[in-house]
Amino acid sequence: MLVITGATGNIGSKAAEILLAKGEKVRVVGRDAARMQALVNKGAEAAVGDMKNAAFLIQAFTGVDAVFAMIPPDYTAADFRVYQNEIGASIADAITKAGVKYVVNLSSQGAELPAGTGPILGLHDQEVRLNGVAGVNVLHLRPTYFMENLLMNIPLINEKGLAGSAVRGDQKFAMIATKDIAARVAEHLLRRDFTGKSVKDLLGQRDLSLKEAIGIIGRKIGWSDLKYVQFTYEEASKWMMARGISPDTSRRFIEMSMALNDGLFAVNRPRTAENTTPTAIEEFAGTFAAAFAATAQKKAA
Repeated sequence: MLVITGATGNIGSKAAEILLAKGEKVRVVGRDAARMQALVNKGAEAAVGDMKNAAFLIQAFTGVDAVFAMIPPDYTAADFRVYQNEIGASIADAITKAGVKYVVNLSSQGAELPAGTGPILGLHDQEVRLNGVAGVNVLHLRPTYFMENLLMNIPLINEKGLAGSAVRGDQKFAMIATKDIAARVAEHLLRRDFTGKSVKDLLGQRDLSLKEAIGIIGRKIGWSDLKYVQFTYEEASKWMMARGISPDTSRRFIEMSMALNDGLFAVNRPRTAENTTPTAIEEFAGTFAAAFAATAQKKAA
């Protein structure tokens, strides 16, 4: 039995589907049974509960071969760091008490840094926390900026005819499709090919700037003159809060943007065959175009 936390997210759901397609026994963990039903229909066992509840997680983690552990984001949290540490501590406690021997932990580029990275700091803390658990083999996967983050531009494109964020448009950095992360998660859960405490970078297909990425996406959606605009930190924060992101979480994402602008993570990372993944931005542009078209259909309806 393999356990997937965050089973309704981009990575967890895709990893679970890969494993189920291979005939593996999979237990999916989440708060919303309805959102996990599609995986249950494919053969998964659902564990429905709150990840802050260590007793629930101990039960979900008991008698399994390996766990994919992640801290699902809650962008509405009044204090994002407190939320991260509550979930992180619950995961570590459950791993210890359930006797789990193999854990693939979702971390991030920049998790090696002890400050100045916004929400990534919570993943730094979780690496430290899990490294302190004796007798468990832990692989920390450190993927880079998700291509799926670009989907947050769809409301901006619809409302203002442009894309933008607080990140510099000319800063080249690594970007990755979440399906490539999921493939690595599934592979390592199946093979359990790691011992002790280890780290692996996942850097996507190539480095590119947001201007380049949005240009490629614009051409795919038939908007050849789509521009990327760098917002001020204040503008970006107001835009996030207007969409329901809490003031504290917004502030931490601005800090992460500052770190990316300064090249503190995901910039000029050494590439190898192992840390380079296959999905190019040109392929992801098709995913973006489908999501963009769906918003147009909703408006028409």
